[in-house]
Amino acid sequence: MNDKKVIWKRKPLIKNRLLRIGLILLISTYLLSVFLTTEIDWQRILEGIPRGKNFIFAFFPPDFITRSDEILAGIFESLWMTIVATIVGILISIPVSLGAAKNIAPKFVYFLSRGVITLSRSFQEVILAIFFVKLMGFGPFAGMVTLSLSTIGFFAKLLSEDIEDINKSQAEAIKSTGSSWFQWVNYGVQPQVMPRFIGLSLYRLDINFRESAVIGIVGGGGIGSTLNTAFDRYEFETAAAVLIVIISIVMIVEYTSSHLRKLIK
Repeated sequence: MNDKKVIWKRKPLIKNRLLRIGLILLISTYLLSVFLTTEIDWQRILEGIPRGKNFIFAFFPPDFITRSDEILAGIFESLWMTIVATIVGILISIPVSLGAAKNIAPKFVYFLSRGVITLSRSFQEVILAIFFVKLMGFGPFAGMVTLSLSTIGFFAKLLSEDIEDINKSQAEAIKSTGSSWFQWVNYGVQPQVMPRFIGLSLYRLDINFRESAVIGIVGGGGIGSTLNTAFDRYEFETAAAVLIVIISIVMIVEYTSSHLRKLIK
C-alpha cells in the first residue's frame, strides 16, 4: 500500500517558468524605476513631521458642546438625504434592473437599460456632487440627487444580475397559466429576488450615509458640510467631535444593516 501523501498545488497562471521569472523581473524593474524617478523631498517630509504632530494634537479634546446645534442639524440633514436618496434611487432602479435583465427584456430595452447603468456608474459620487452643486447650488438637494443617481448604478446592476439567475422553471410555470407580463414578474420573478432586494437596499442605505459625509465637503449638505465648516474655522476640537459622530453612526448603521441582512437570509 502506498503511504505517500499527495500534496495539491495550485496550477500557475503562466506555465512557462522562464516567462514567469521574466515578467517578475520586468515588473520589479519598472516599480523600482518609478520609485527612483519620483521626486521626493525628504527634507520637506522631515520638516512636516512636527507640524503633523501639532495638527493631530489640535483635535484633542473633542468639543461636542460649542457647536452642538450645528452638529445635530448636520446629522439629521445627512439622515434625510440618505433615506430619501435611497428610496428614490431604488424606485428608479426597479424598472431599470428589469430592463437590464436579458432573460426577460427585449434587446432594445436591455441595451438601453445597460446604458443607463453604465452612465450612472461612470462617475464617482464626489464628481457628481460637484456637478450638481454647480447646477443646483449648495445644499442637501444636490447631495440627495447625487446619491440617488449613484444608487441607480449600484442597485440596478446587482439586482439585474440576480434576475438573470432566477429559477427559469418556476418563472415558466407562472407564464404557462396565461398571466400577463406584469403578473409574471410579480409572481414568478419578484419572490425569487425579494430577499436579495431587501439585503441590497439595506447595504445601499449604509453606503449612502457614508457617502453623504464625503459629498457634504464639496457643498452637498449634511454632516460633511458641518465638518468642512469646522475646518475652515480652525475649530479642530469641533471637527474631532464631528468625526467621532460620523464614525459612531456609520458603525451603528453597519452593524444594524448587517444583522438585518442575516435575519433575511
